[in-house]
Amino acid sequence: MPLATPHYLIDETALARNLARIDRLRAASGAKCLMALKAFATWSTFAQIAPHMDGSTSSSLNEVRLGREKFGGETHAYSVAWADDEIDEAIAHADKIIFNSLNQLDRFGAKAAHLPIGIRVNPGVSHSHFDLADPARPHSRLGEWDLARVERAMDRVSGFMIHCNCENDSFDSFAALLDKFEERLGRFFERIEWISFGGGIHFTGEGYPIDRLAARLRAFAERYRLQVYLEPGDAVVTQTTTLEVSVLDIVENGKAVAIVDSAVEAHMLDLLVYRETASVAPNAGPHHYVIAGKSCLAGDVFGAFDFPAPLKVGDRISLLNAGGYTMVKKNWFNGVNMPAIAIRRKNGDVELVKSFDYADYVASLS
Repeated sequence: MPLATPHYLIDETALARNLARIDRLRAASGAKCLMALKAFATWSTFAQIAPHMDGSTSSSLNEVRLGREKFGGETHAYSVAWADDEIDEAIAHADKIIFNSLNQLDRFGAKAAHLPIGIRVNPGVSHSHFDLADPARPHSRLGEWDLARVERAMDRVSGFMIHCNCENDSFDSFAALLDKFEERLGRFFERIEWISFGGGIHFTGEGYPIDRLAARLRAFAERYRLQVYLEPGDAVVTQTTTLEVSVLDIVENGKAVAIVDSAVEAHMLDLLVYRETASVAPNAGPHHYVIAGKSCLAGDVFGAFDFPAPLKVGDRISLLNAGGYTMVKKNWFNGVNMPAIAIRRKNGDVELVKSFDYADYVASLS
């Protein structure tokens, strides 16, 4: 019997495809890859993912703990700002700790002196389609940009994090950024032991020139004699996960609108944040529908799509690419049922791994 909707459905075979590309890049480049838990933290998949990665990286104490307890490998601890009441625990779970600013390094560096310490450096250039997600936007708080302040950190750090890509699917763009990094920061690279280029490099996408990326990373590492890290998150799970929903009603208001048992703000929040629409496949046919959520938000719309046959109540729709930056942002807006989590195993069987109920909703508040 099919699982009730809504639920997120993760496909192991599709995930294996991405992991094979990560293996290829690691082998050819010598770079290490860390799972970015800010993008995807569904730990029931970690048994499949972790053998193809070198560890995890975080944006908070909770993610540091999850990486240490559930993922394994190296655990990199980063936060835009560590609080006094969490820094000791973060350090206890970390293999490396990265400070966002010289101020944080000054405050907490002595506590972490037994660990490799890094600092985030903002190179002032980036690749991002969205100002909201651009780490190098004007007056960005993400990393040190003043080279005099970077110089003051050099006797206390062994590595840098430079994260300035968002959905960058162009190798040429990344290579041009790396050239600019070297021009501006090369004298510092000669004095560190490791560097992380963060995430946002969409190298698992179809047609991406992985071999060219690998060669560029290897040449960089050899030139400066350091270890390169990447922090893929969305790249690990891109095109692996769907949000399975069912039609509850169809209304006509000049357009045919199919209302489903999910909500954009609750279950695919990034669509609203970045003013994008969902995807379905094949999105072809003579019957056109707006697919909308069941929340009270007037703009709760997944998108408009074409279908081969008329939709009716009870029909199931698969909304594509619902893994990265989607499952980690799900919430209880309007009290809409939280999607369960299921995995389609490689043999085709679908296994329910987590479901949510009223008790979870109540427990999320007080």
